[in-house]
Amino acid sequence: MDIDEAQEIRIVSQLLADCNPRIPETVVAITVDEALRKFDGCPIRDFVPLLVQRIAARKLAEYPDDD
Repeated sequence: MDIDEAQEIRIVSQLLADCNPRIPETVVAITVDEALRKFDGCPIRDFVPLLVQRIAARKLAEYPDDD
């Protein structure tokens, strides 16, 4: 992962944390890391941050409510 991609992944993680304040930031970070690992070894990385955001957002939407 290059510097630009790492920065974009940090932005994605923060965006998802901001959009999901009921979910602990550690859970968001782990979810983003799990989504990112799906792309290990992929030579074309241009869309990885966008794909990670989509995968992680779907997974976080399944997080149980406190109710």
